Amino acid sequence: MKTRPRQSSSEGDSSAPSWREQERLLLGEVMQLIGRSLAPNAIFREMLHLLSELLGLNRGRIVLLDGIDIEAGAIRPRLGADAKICYAYGLTKTEMARGVYAWGEGITGAALATGQTFIVQDIDAEPRFLARAVERAKLPQETVSFIAVPIRLGRAAVGVLAVHRIRRRNRTIADDVAVLKILATLAGQLLQLQSLVEEKTRSLQEKNQLLSRALESASARYGIIGTSPPLLRALDELERVSQAKASVLLLGESGTGKELFARALHLASPRHDAPFIKVNCAAIPDTLFESELFGYEKGAFTGAATARAGWFEQADGGTVFLDEIGEMPLPMQAKLLRTLQEGTIARLGGNREKKVDVRVVAASNRELADEVAQGTFRRDLFYRLNVIPIHLPSLSERRQDIRPLALHFLNRTNQGNHRNVNLSTQALEALEAYPWPGNIRELANVIERMALLTDQTVVSQSEVERFLPSAAQVRREIDLSRAVPAAEAPLVREYLHLHSHDAEALRQALQRHGGNQSRAAQSLGLTPRQFGYRLRKLDLGSGG
Repeated sequence: MKTRPRQSSSEGDSSAPSWREQERLLLGEVMQLIGRSLAPNAIFREMLHLLSELLGLNRGRIVLLDGIDIEAGAIRPRLGADAKICYAYGLTKTEMARGVYAWGEGITGAALATGQTFIVQDIDAEPRFLARAVERAKLPQETVSFIAVPIRLGRAAVGVLAVHRIRRRNRTIADDVAVLKILATLAGQLLQLQSLVEEKTRSLQEKNQLLSRALESASARYGIIGTSPPLLRALDELERVSQAKASVLLLGESGTGKELFARALHLASPRHDAPFIKVNCAAIPDTLFESELFGYEKGAFTGAATARAGWFEQADGGTVFLDEIGEMPLPMQAKLLRTLQEGTIARLGGNREKKVDVRVVAASNRELADEVAQGTFRRDLFYRLNVIPIHLPSLSERRQDIRPLALHFLNRTNQGNHRNVNLSTQALEALEAYPWPGNIRELANVIERMALLTDQTVVSQSEVERFLPSAAQVRREIDLSRAVPAAEAPLVREYLHLHSHDAEALRQALQRHGGNQSRAAQSLGLTPRQFGYRLRKLDLGSGG
């Protein structure tokens, strides 16, 4: 703070600044403070400091009714409430803590109760002066005055601005009272303004929180984007069963986001801090199922140099997501059923059982009831898994979600590849009109391919259609999914050698079916597990 002129200790010194100059300086400094900030905490303390430094009005304090919460902006004066010193200059913390006054008690309480200014010419001659905050012995021995000016909000007095004053001065007490009344008025206006600002801020924050929760709830709960009724129904079912321990079976077409739903179920459950482990049953060779799920002991088989915990053991306390459960071999289904029923696992090569607390979420894009009828899936395991079935809607059932999903995938691709591609309104309409047999996975692949390969900054409808499969391909894809009912599938598949299909045949099958491995496998007479195994052996990756 800049250096201010001070009153000279010599009352006759003509070079000392006049009292009017001191008043103007004090009021100017206070107004500058208000112009920089509306925080009462800083302004009130500096105001009391200036009163002492420039006008010699010492031990200033601002007393406020209990129930006035300045920081929260809730000004609720209660008649009859106690008042306490909230801001002071020249008082210790102990002295401030003693400054508590009942309604009408002492000079301070009287100013608050009546709303009038009180001037005590000599505190030693006034029986109502309590000397509560500062003991008389700690004040100057000469005559001390006390001035208490009410602070008003509207017509109600909610506080008091009070100071001590040495009576022997060449300045009239009326001038001091006039300045104090101005500052008390400013203090009341500042409290009112602060209250309004804080109330408005609090209201906006509450509205913002409501909007944020509504947006999160409506369009991106657990990272699941969409507001269509079928999706919201599935999410509602998910949340209603999230607190239970029963197994959940996620049903629906391939590419509908089963893993995302399984993870959402885990996050909504009390197990959210424990592990979530995904197991793709279609990608595990039959001979490795038991060791992958339940682990093995050292020496259990050739190459088992150390013991290893399986997925169930690693997920203890959490959730195991068994994707493509229909691809699990029958012998392994029996062992899984025993684990679900008894809550125990036994490592391969081990001779003792271990308790595990795991919630199982299974998923299948096949009709497991038909698999049970054919004898390719155990009936007892199906009933155990099918305690809580949740159907995930296909993208064709939730067309209003196509636009936000497309924009989400486009934004993700732009950020990950430093691109700046946008979609025109007509392009979005073309995406909404497409049937999407490959569901969300196909949409994500098309958007990524388009964003990386297009030369346009704003993608047009014709450009979008260039990246979409032709109508004939779509019809072929849909017809293929309906061509052979599940009940007509052979109970035993013909044995096919690892090299029964070359890389080009696998690649074309994937392309025909929009990256959908299950349907590509079906078109070649392979199981998804066989198809995925050949992809890895031929080093073709995941096929999108």
